[in-house]
Amino acid sequence: MKGFTEPEETGVHDEGRQLVIAVDGPSGSGKSTISRRVAQAIDARYLDTGAMYRAVTYAVLRDNVDLGDAVKIAAVAEGVELTIGTDPATPHISVDGIGVDREIRGAEVTSAVSAVSAVPAVRRLLVDRQRAIIAESERIVVEGRDIGTVVAPDADLKVYLTADAEERARRRSSENAASQAATAADLARRDRLDSTRAADPLRQADDAVVLDTTELGIDEVVERLRQMLDKVTA
Repeated sequence: MKGFTEPEETGVHDEGRQLVIAVDGPSGSGKSTISRRVAQAIDARYLDTGAMYRAVTYAVLRDNVDLGDAVKIAAVAEGVELTIGTDPATPHISVDGIGVDREIRGAEVTSAVSAVSAVPAVRRLLVDRQRAIIAESERIVVEGRDIGTVVAPDADLKVYLTADAEERARRRSSENAASQAATAADLARRDRLDSTRAADPLRQADDAVVLDTTELGIDEVVERLRQMLDKVTA
């Protein structure tokens, strides 16, 4: 990766011993919203690792690279400059100096991100960057699909969020205005690809706390995580 920078933080104060919270789970389980809320509640930084893979995917599509060409995909990842913000109040990401927060959530990137993130060289590169951000953070909530198993296996608290397929599809379709049936099919496709890829597949860490969010509101989930955290830090 040609360059990887992180903008100066605002509103986040790093004090005391290091605290790392790993939040994993499939799409639609509530990872992003809940992780941001927890980070804000405990005055921690927030890292959305999925946004990093989406940003690389955006660059791959921008450069018209064949999604089946792992060598060229890796080359794009090596050459792109990513800038990611870890303030939970204003998370953002740029590709080669251009903000792409909206673009990386579009249908084109969403349909291609599993293929790009399955490339071992891309995963190695981004995992290294993620670990570097964690290492320089006193308190951080990190969310993704391989945080507790690969990126931060020694995290103080590991949580695996899930929800039934219908509820996940309902949540995601409400965000992107797509039909629930089409969203359910796409989530099933991504679940299959992410769970069966050879490099760092989506799976629950053996020591992770599993939390089903199907019947829970955001505030309830955040409170449960805070209670878990209180036990860890007591």
